[in-house]
Amino acid sequence: MIKKQNILILLGILMMGILLTSCKKEEESTELNLLCVPQEEWCQGMKEEFEKEYGITVNYVRMSTGEALARLEAEKENPQFDIMWGGPIDTYISGSKEGMFTQYESPNVKNLLDKDKYQDPNNYWSGIYLGSLGFATNKDFLEAHPGLEAPTSWDDLLKPEFKGQVLVAHPSTSGTSYTAMSTILQLMGEDDGWVYLDKYADQMLQFTKSGSAPAKFVGAGEGAVGVVFSHDIVKQIEAGLPLVLSFPEDGTGYEIGGMAIVNGAKHLDAAQKWYDWALTADAQALGPKYKAYQAPTVSGVDLAYPELLEVNLIDYDFQWAGDNKKTFVDKFINEIAGADDLKQ
Repeated sequence: MIKKQNILILLGILMMGILLTSCKKEEESTELNLLCVPQEEWCQGMKEEFEKEYGITVNYVRMSTGEALARLEAEKENPQFDIMWGGPIDTYISGSKEGMFTQYESPNVKNLLDKDKYQDPNNYWSGIYLGSLGFATNKDFLEAHPGLEAPTSWDDLLKPEFKGQVLVAHPSTSGTSYTAMSTILQLMGEDDGWVYLDKYADQMLQFTKSGSAPAKFVGAGEGAVGVVFSHDIVKQIEAGLPLVLSFPEDGTGYEIGGMAIVNGAKHLDAAQKWYDWALTADAQALGPKYKAYQAPTVSGVDLAYPELLEVNLIDYDFQWAGDNKKTFVDKFINEIAGADDLKQ
């Protein structure tokens, strides 16, 4: 027969377990502060989908990649965001070196199509989408210049017809533009690459703040050519803008869009939930619903536009690009083009 004293002990242990479970539930975060880099429509859509799935309120701010990293640097001692989502992984490599992100190994990295390529070996970041660089050319501009064709090489951007007619974001604020700059340096070599970049900058009508903006401005007739990720060009073509999409046949760069949890995140458990969710087929399949046509990094998702990756992609060195980002951006600002008066 069980003694009364033992029964009381067992009841006490049971009650303590219930209390601990209750406390744990009370401690779970009910909100998440998200620093979101992709286009506004996708950020808003993912916020709503996550809230519906998890019942966690998502407060997000949309910024371009360079702005986002600068914000995290400024708030390093008192971080206001829990997770950064989107933007090329060279930004995350650079930010990890500066202590802005914390390590997290999600159980869902098993879903990645190529763990070696899409997962940081030290678990600071994971890849969530892919996109290739392309050229957006205004059809009306081409019709007004008979014989002129949409550019199919980096050198084509230097044609006299395109003088003062090219738009690209500034690499200090845009991951898109830094990917283009790093592509040129990798494709041509640093010495020839910097010579090219000096001529490239002379062709610019104006540098923009956002990486996707040149497609919109060129489509509106404010310039002839934009250097943009191809999925952003497709979005503007689908919106009805008169654009031709082309690629540099001599080789184009591409991005692996990433995400990372902010070091010192105040809602760490919610950040981990977002991170895990973003590595599922269901989450990555949502892109086209919100006019985001990047390729997925996980299995089980159909590509909306597979042809955007069926181009001459260079063997882009993400680690090299991330390690040299601050040095290269500073050189561009100080020796080629400052970051003042950016078109928004």
